[in-house]
Amino acid sequence: MSLWPPPRRVEVLDAADPLVLPAGAPVALHVTGAGAEPAEVSEELEFALAGLRRALATTGQQLLPAGAGNGSGDGIACRVAVDSPGAEGASRVDVPTNESYRLRTGRNGITILAATPTGVFRAASTLKQWLTSRGRPAAAGFEAPATDIEDRPDFPIRGAMLDVSRNRMPRMDYLKRLIDRLADWKINHLQLYVEHTYAYADHEEVWRNASPFTAAEIRELDACCRERFIELTPNQNSFGHFHRWLIHDRYRPLAEVPEGFQHPFSIVPEPFSLCATDPRVLELLEGLYDELLPQFGSRRFNVGLDETFDLGRGRSAEACEERGKPAVYLDFLRQVHELVTERDRQMLFWGDIILEHPEVIDQVPEDAVALCWGYDASHPFEDQCARLAALGREFWVCPGTSSWHSFGGRLQNAVGNLALAATAGSVAGAQGLLITDWGDHGHLQPPLIAELPLSIGAGFAWSVEAAREAASGPERTEEAWLDHAVRLVYDGDETLARTVIDLGAIDLDCGGPVINGTALFYLLRFIDDDLTHRRFRRLSIGTLQRTYARLAANRDRLNQVESDPSHAALDWTCRMMTWCCQLGVARLAAGRGLLAGQLPTKVRATLGADLCDIAGDLPDVWLATSREGGLRESQDLLLRAAAILDS
Repeated sequence: MSLWPPPRRVEVLDAADPLVLPAGAPVALHVTGAGAEPAEVSEELEFALAGLRRALATTGQQLLPAGAGNGSGDGIACRVAVDSPGAEGASRVDVPTNESYRLRTGRNGITILAATPTGVFRAASTLKQWLTSRGRPAAAGFEAPATDIEDRPDFPIRGAMLDVSRNRMPRMDYLKRLIDRLADWKINHLQLYVEHTYAYADHEEVWRNASPFTAAEIRELDACCRERFIELTPNQNSFGHFHRWLIHDRYRPLAEVPEGFQHPFSIVPEPFSLCATDPRVLELLEGLYDELLPQFGSRRFNVGLDETFDLGRGRSAEACEERGKPAVYLDFLRQVHELVTERDRQMLFWGDIILEHPEVIDQVPEDAVALCWGYDASHPFEDQCARLAALGREFWVCPGTSSWHSFGGRLQNAVGNLALAATAGSVAGAQGLLITDWGDHGHLQPPLIAELPLSIGAGFAWSVEAAREAASGPERTEEAWLDHAVRLVYDGDETLARTVIDLGAIDLDCGGPVINGTALFYLLRFIDDDLTHRRFRRLSIGTLQRTYARLAANRDRLNQVESDPSHAALDWTCRMMTWCCQLGVARLAAGRGLLAGQLPTKVRATLGADLCDIAGDLPDVWLATSREGGLRESQDLLLRAAAILDS
């Protein structure tokens, strides 16, 4: 498909009247407002016109105001009408949302009709894709087919959320490049998932080794997003997932289980959730919110409140026994909601707990937005969305990229999960679709693995029809997404695109599908367990050997082109996956019931030394996109596995 997200209507017009952009001649910009009067260029409209300039720059053209003595008067015209029907007789653009637009190109130039500057910006994104995918150099300059496109989104809020708390903190330059991509895919909302990675002034012991975001960096990112019509929304988990704070002596007294609790996000027991009945917890959160929220222009705020595994197992046990665990959770949610509303924000929260206890859903504050999340291709989005919709609650659907608990991703699961969320959410009236990208257990997958499913999910959020086609039609093969990946995600790099797609399919041929991860990743994560668990039941020596050969072919492909940081990251990923194959073969040959430490001494020594080499090379690929904070912890996950083999 030439355009992504796919517009609602695309008509290719008379081939005899193409758009021709003369070489060296500027494009003359005419901007009108209501009643076809010359429009005053507001800051927002200037942001939109900057997007239009970037679109035309892909063909070498300049966009200059008409009649300004700059040679733009006699060239091709670009007419932008904001809140205007445009020329007499032209149909007014349909405006169910403020992102609607109509784009026409042809012999008479470029015409954009939109209700708001946001719609102009979305039209500019489409124009950029049209020119790069369908345009070509010609004798008269640059030529593209004449077209008439009408478009508007299905989901008002189309978001992405990046995990910046599981070791991998993205560099500012990488984030800004990604924000540009998200804007091209018509994403309009971004969150950075924070547990401990914001530099709160009086809490340095929490973030000291994490390379956290500073207030100045957040303000810089907020401005960058605003210029691309993306809402950067604050995110601070505020109940569960507080272990990065509670492991420190200063905060341990605020924990539900101060002495520690075995939770899924750590290998050793540690305090995990805040104590819902301790008033000092609210005092801490109040101070954090007062410092964090003013750095953002957004009036929304995601406070988390998910996966409170230890609620009622420690200091709140008596209250939970007397009143019930759902009531204790709900009381805490309401108190957090009060803190948020006092600061003139709308509270977003993960909806897993209230969905487990549907009897309390109608007691949640009416303006709080439940985030309905699930990451499997068969997640019960239909049922969960229907329950939330039946009570008139605003909610969003939150699928994922399926990149975490893997090294190379799980592309087929990601597409299924994203399509299901979009279709189910649309039917039930979800107001938003938030694509989540997590980094559980070291965030060992390179960021570029998630970019392909992020782009696919963005298209499904804009066009639910595209999601329906993906969900109801035949399964799309790796080749079906190749052109999309090459053109729209990986800057024309076919080697990169092919490798990402192939790595994302390996899980199905090597012990998969596995819930929320891949069998290869779990060989590393659960190296101190035997292989009798169901997550390993489909693993065999034959499948591991075939995967080994497949990874070797990917490395050969990567080595045939000049290396850059992206290729190097995928080569490291192939090495890591190859090592897991070798470990799996050795362990299956020895017997599923044996532990890794019981392998023959020579085998253990070789595997351990190889893994130490891989861990030693991790900084080279990590630091190309991510900060140093968290790197050592991710290396230590690998070195711990090597130590188990050495023991």
